[in-house]
Amino acid sequence: MSETFTSLREQLASEEISVRMKAVHASRSLAISERFELMAIAAADPYARARYDAVSQIGTVGTVDLQRSLEILSDRLFTDPELDVRAAAAASLGALQLAQAFDLLKTAYESTNDWMFQFSIIAAIGELGAPEGFDFLAEALKSPNELVKIAAISSLGDLGNPDAVALLAPLAEDPDWQIRHRVSQSLAQIGGEAAKPILDKLANDPMPQVAEATRSLLA
Repeated sequence: MSETFTSLREQLASEEISVRMKAVHASRSLAISERFELMAIAAADPYARARYDAVSQIGTVGTVDLQRSLEILSDRLFTDPELDVRAAAAASLGALQLAQAFDLLKTAYESTNDWMFQFSIIAAIGELGAPEGFDFLAEALKSPNELVKIAAISSLGDLGNPDAVALLAPLAEDPDWQIRHRVSQSLAQIGGEAAKPILDKLANDPMPQVAEATRSLLA
C-alpha cells in the first residue's frame, strides 16, 4: 500500500469529522484497490455524510471485490439510520449490477413508504438486469407516486423484455407528458414490431418535447 493510503487510513480514524471527510474526498486520487479499502472503512463512519460518500463511491470501486461490496452495501441498505445512505446503497448495488441483490432490494422496497428510497431501488433493479425484476417493476407501475412510476418505466426499458410493451402502451396516453416521454425512451430501448406503432404515435405527440425526442430515437 502507498504512503498516501496509509496516511488517509489514519485520517479516517480521526475524531475530527472534517479530517475524515477530507480523507474520503482525497481517496479519489488513489488506485482503485486502495480507494476501495478506504471506502469500506468510511462506509461505517459515525457521520452520515461520510457514509453516504463512501457508499456512493463503492458503486464505482466495488468491482475490486464484488462479494465484499455486496456485504457492505446490503448492511447499509437495511441498517443505516439515514435514508439517503440507504438509497445510495441501493444505487451502488445497481451500478455494480449485482443481480444476486434483487431479493434484498425487493425486501427493502416493501419495507418502506419513503418515495425517494423506493425510487432509488426501482432504478437499481433496472440496472441489475435481473429477469426476475420484471413482475416487480410491473407492480411498481401502479405506484401512486409519479416519480416512482417514471423510474419503473425506465427500468422496464433497461430490462428489455418485449412483454413490457403491453404494460407501457396505455401509459403512452397518460396526461403527464413526462410519463409519455419516458415511455417513448423505454419503448425505443425495447424495440420490436409491437413498439413501433406506439412510437410512431408519440412522434406526433402534442407536446414538442415528447414528439421531438421520439423522432430522434426513431431516426
